[in-house]
Formats: sequence, C-alpha cells, structure tokens
Amino acid sequence: MNERTAINRLKRGDINGLAALVRIYELEAVRTAFLITRDRAMAEDVVQSTFLRIAQRIEQYDMARPFAPWFMRSVVNAAIQTAKRHQRDLSLDASPADDSGSTFIDLLPDPNPGPDGEVERAELRQAVWDALGQLSPEQRAAVVMRYYLEMSDGEMSDRLHIAPGTVRWRLSAARKQLRVLLRRCGIGGD
Repeated sequence: MNERTAINRLKRGDINGLAALVRIYELEAVRTAFLITRDRAMAEDVVQSTFLRIAQRIEQYDMARPFAPWFMRSVVNAAIQTAKRHQRDLSLDASPADDSGSTFIDLLPDPNPGPDGEVERAELRQAVWDALGQLSPEQRAAVVMRYYLEMSDGEMSDRLHIAPGTVRWRLSAARKQLRVLLRRCGIGGD
C-alpha cells in the first residue's frame, strides 16, 4: 500500500492505513529520534507515541502537502522534548550502545569495508557520539536535521516553527561546540 492510500484509509478510520505508514517510516523515524535522544528504547517510545498522535490528528493533515516532512517534524519535536525531560538523567559517560552492543552508527553500512583503519574509525565514531551527547537536545536536533535528514535552513525553520536565523544560530553553535569537543579528543586540526 502506498503512502497516499494509507493516509486515505487512516482518515476513514482504517487502522491498516496506520500499519502501512509504520512500515514506510518507522526505521527512519527511530533513527532520527535515536540520534536526538541517544537512547534506543526512548527513541522507539517517541516514535510509537508520534504514530499514535498522528493517527488521532490525521484530519489535520493537508493532503496537498508531503506527509514525510509533517511526520518527521513531529518525531523531531517529540524527541527534543523527551531528551530535555531526561537530560538530567543522562550521564555523559553512559554507553551509547543498545541491548545488542551496537550503536546506530555501527548499524550503518560501511562504504569502504576492510581491516585497515577499523580501530581508528571506531574511535572516531565514539568521539563523535560522545561529543554529540554534550550538545543540547535542540542543537542535536539541528545537526540531525541538517546532516542526517539533509534539510535546508528553510525546511528546518518550517518544521521546527522557528526563525531561519535561530536555525543558523543553533547549527553554528553546535558546530563550534563539536569542534572544541573533538579537538579535546585529538580529532581535527587547528
């Protein structure tokens, strides 16, 4: 079932429409929420509650607009709010691994697999993960939206309902803080 059919079915009260949307968007939504919350279970909870909220509010969705940005904005906003609520409980020393011992970055395919540099890549992934964890949820969301979801300033501004200048400020502050944090780890030059 395609997205449009799924949405029409959901608008008519057919739960199979929601099931189809879950199949289409669940993986990207969980990855996005995970990058913001840094906790797999929390990310899955965020996405589940967002799907339920979308189902309850599907009548508000304008079929003339693309669904994915509308839905992903809801995921990002919910992830930010959840991360803020739980930020006090997150330790900067906490392991980023899920129950299987894999981080999200480890789940991405390696474009150049091979034994050379594996330890170096693992150290780099860990350093980047640790640095991202020290950003505010809003800054993490900005980084995720720009570099993972590949959104422009305008798209981010629309999705987050903030001024484009605020988007640029969050990205600038996040990049500056990441540079400082990564330099402390010996990554990146002067």
